[in-house]
Amino acid sequence: MTTRLTCLALFCALSTASIRAEEWPGWRGPRGDGTSAEKNIPVRWSQSENIAWKTPIPGKGHSSPIVWGDRIFVTSCIEETGERVLLCLDRRDGKVCWQRVVLTAKLEKLHRLNSRASSTPATDGRHVYVSFLDAPRMEVFCYDVDGKKVWQHSPGEFHSVHGFCSPPTLYKDMVILNGDQDAVAWIVALDKATGEERWRADRPNRTRSYCPPLLVEAAGKKQLVLSGSKCVASYDPDTGKQIWIIDGPTEQYVASLGYHEGLLFLTAGFPTFHLMGIRRDGLGNVTDTHVVWHNKPGERGAAYVPSPIAWGDYLFVVSDLGFASCLEAKTGKRIWFERLGNHHSASPVSAQGRLYFLSDDGVMYVLKAGPTFEVLSKNELREECYALPAVSHGQIFVRTLHSLHCIGPAIHAQSKAAK
Repeated sequence: MTTRLTCLALFCALSTASIRAEEWPGWRGPRGDGTSAEKNIPVRWSQSENIAWKTPIPGKGHSSPIVWGDRIFVTSCIEETGERVLLCLDRRDGKVCWQRVVLTAKLEKLHRLNSRASSTPATDGRHVYVSFLDAPRMEVFCYDVDGKKVWQHSPGEFHSVHGFCSPPTLYKDMVILNGDQDAVAWIVALDKATGEERWRADRPNRTRSYCPPLLVEAAGKKQLVLSGSKCVASYDPDTGKQIWIIDGPTEQYVASLGYHEGLLFLTAGFPTFHLMGIRRDGLGNVTDTHVVWHNKPGERGAAYVPSPIAWGDYLFVVSDLGFASCLEAKTGKRIWFERLGNHHSASPVSAQGRLYFLSDDGVMYVLKAGPTFEVLSKNELREECYALPAVSHGQIFVRTLHSLHCIGPAIHAQSKAAK
């Protein structure tokens, strides 16, 4: 009886933990905004402390890991052979479950801060969707979670002097990708089951960007909002029909939009730097009516690559040069402005009232999310880092240039604690 009660208690504890756990299924997590609802996320670690495991990843890449249950998926490029690969790791111990060569292709030209595996994959728990460039064509692939290829489809050519990055966005039974480029540009939706094209929307400004679209609820309906190609525009995700558009404020975009309590947040870009708060309702061209606030802080105060993140009444952004800012979300008023690392490419994440900012040299600054600048910890991995961290199942997953780190308690330690 005692043994059965102990087993039942353990099962209930693990089941409850599983229910509470939040998956990290794609770029910027479950809501596409970098936020996690997880509790008891690590605050402090080092190269040797509070690291559950570390697994070498062949090749190199800037794509972020995604997590579903006990499976982690990440992409990479083995430059010596031209192989673009998809790997599946066991979340519990970091062992590689399988590795697939998705395609072998010539190495495309790119910006020094880009990679040939920069597109973060996406999963619905049954399939994994990945995108790579087989110059000059964008290629999209679907694999099941056991590594079997289901389909491959090319939406068209992609041309950019800075390389390729177009993370898939999942919506209902579709896979949506941004095709902003220096040529005929588009957003395209593919059927999740077959890869067949469902709809295509023209992007008239013909300018490269690398921003995946963001799904939001607005004006009583779902909207697919995308910054890039000299505008911010909203589309009906079921049909691709444009709902509204804001012109500008600059030419090129890399950072994704933020979203919180009815406002969209933009940080950009090139050749001029901007921060904006935007209302998400409206029809047609709303440039003159729906920009709530607009700051032009320059490259120290706005970000080109790292995306913004909101928490409570505040918006937070770290510039590429490592300057972090806190602003009032509703007004854009700057509350504080402080220096963090030397250079930042990774977008921040948040959990439990804390912000996690990862610098290119592998230092994670953990800040209290609020109107007072407070550094809770500074954690060094001392490896190059360009990828957004993933937060899931009480752990943080940090992809460095050549490795994947699981930060937090090991699975066996969690099980012993449950007993």
